[in-house]
Amino acid sequence: MKILLSNDDGYLAPGLAALRVALESVADLVVVAPESNHSGASNALTLDRPLRVQQIESNFYAINGTPADCVHIALTGLLEEKPDLVVSGINSGANLGDDTLYSGTVAAAMEGRFLGLPAIAVSLAGRKMQHFETAASIVKDMIKKLSVQPLPADILLNVNVPDIPLKELKGVRATRLGSRMPPSPAVRAEDPNGREVYWIGPAGLADNKADGTDFAAVIDHYASISPIQFDLTHHPRVEHLADWLSGEQW
Repeated sequence: MKILLSNDDGYLAPGLAALRVALESVADLVVVAPESNHSGASNALTLDRPLRVQQIESNFYAINGTPADCVHIALTGLLEEKPDLVVSGINSGANLGDDTLYSGTVAAAMEGRFLGLPAIAVSLAGRKMQHFETAASIVKDMIKKLSVQPLPADILLNVNVPDIPLKELKGVRATRLGSRMPPSPAVRAEDPNGREVYWIGPAGLADNKADGTDFAAVIDHYASISPIQFDLTHHPRVEHLADWLSGEQW
């Protein structure tokens, strides 16, 4: 199996290094990752300037762009041979529930999915970021399973693994995305010149952590694996909207 690795924390991130070490014994790897941290970049593509590719070593590249840029360039121009799977991570921090809308980690995997490949986004859920090897082990087991039971090309799996030793992990759960409460207010401050600036406030706490959600699994010391789709259509409301549009005011 040939795997394209990327992330949003940058090509020097410890999570990417742990993932590379874990998977190099079970797959042929090529790494294409951002030069610097792009957490929160979501699906942004760089369209206002050219992108520079720097070869770090054999099958290891850094790009001065976003996570989505990295996967897009890799699959549409850089790589001579198309990989079988895109894996993004291991992110330093959770990507649970609403986080998936903002996550560069998820976006890198999503770009792979848009371009026709199955994809996995993996994050370490915690604060101290001590046990990347736990998340790497889960992904390695998933890759072994994929070699026997391939995923359909229309799937993206969002994986969140608690930041605990592997021996303390209780297992894996198939989950749905939970949700967060509203974020904290923006933090107002001044720059050194006395001009007003704002920092985005911290994300909200878990709002929906009921059984079956990704939040609940991580809290219970399970690895959460959520299948994600990209059709944003609110299908139950299409007919209602059609009725509304057919009103006399039109």
